[in-house]
Formats: sequence, structure tokens, C-alpha cells
Amino acid sequence: MLTLCLVTGCGSSGSPSSGELAPSGTLNDAPAAAPATAPPSGVPPKQLYQTVLKRYRAYQDAYRKAYEHNDPTELAAVAVDPLLAEITRDIEATKAKGHVWRFTNTFNPRVYARSTDSTKVYVIDCVRTLAGYRFSTTTGERIDGGPGGAFVHRTTLQYGDGTWKAAATVRDKPC
Repeated sequence: MLTLCLVTGCGSSGSPSSGELAPSGTLNDAPAAAPATAPPSGVPPKQLYQTVLKRYRAYQDAYRKAYEHNDPTELAAVAVDPLLAEITRDIEATKAKGHVWRFTNTFNPRVYARSTDSTKVYVIDCVRTLAGYRFSTTTGERIDGGPGGAFVHRTTLQYGDGTWKAAATVRDKPC
């Protein structure tokens, strides 16, 4: 059931101001953040799964770019803790060693389950690494790597703040 409630403030000027007073004594005229949308429990499964798989691919793309550039900042748009913290630590450790990873993966994701309230969707994928190489950031020389393998990955995508983000992933058996 959807309830609509209208609230009218006294003296409203129609300004998008959040009404907050900044410590400097000036009014913060930035628009207030849009409220998060309701959980996706009412979304038809087909539409829900398409959205989740699109976000899963966005996560995989951001993951690759983060390792290519030794910069995890873009991951925050597609991942949350504890996964975000785990990947960030690994990228920082790789960067501290003076290394960078380059790899090419192929994906074939499928939704295999969801929570009863549809705020968590579980994706299974046979991730095939066609090639993966570690390079020195100082010399550019290849350190190691080669043809990769294929492993089952199970990833939890979690809905929060109006979007889907990867929250956990497990590498499983070869596929």
C-alpha cells in the first residue's frame, strides 16, 4: 500500500535549500538529497534480474579498471563493505609493491536466488580469465602471469540507497 502525504511548510519560498545554516553563517542552498527509493520487492522478477545483472557487469568493469589503474575510488559506486574494503586493501598492497594487474575476463552471469524481501540477489557466474599479467609500475616489464582459468564465482548484490551494489563474492570450484 502506498500512502501519499503532503507537507506544507510555513513561509516556503519554493527554494530547493535544505535549510541548513553553514558554520560560516551562510545558508546552504544545495538541494537536499533525494530520498532513497523503496526496496524492489514489488518489481517483477524479470525486470529485477535484468537490473541486477546490469549492475553486476558494472561491478566487474569497475573492478578491472581499479586494478588496471591501482585506484579503487570508482568501486564505491558499485560495491559496499565488506567487499569494497577487501578489494581496496588488495589494490593498495599491489600498488605498494610497485605492481599493476592487467587481465581480460569473460562472463556468463545468472541469478540463482534472492532474499524474501528482494533486497539481496545472488548471482552465479563462470568467470573465465583469458589472460592475466602483473607488471612493474617502474619499468613496465611483465613480472608474471599468463593464460588464466575459469572459476565459479558467487556474488551477492545488495540493494541500498536506491541502487544495487556488490557486497560479497566467493570464488568456488573450476568451471
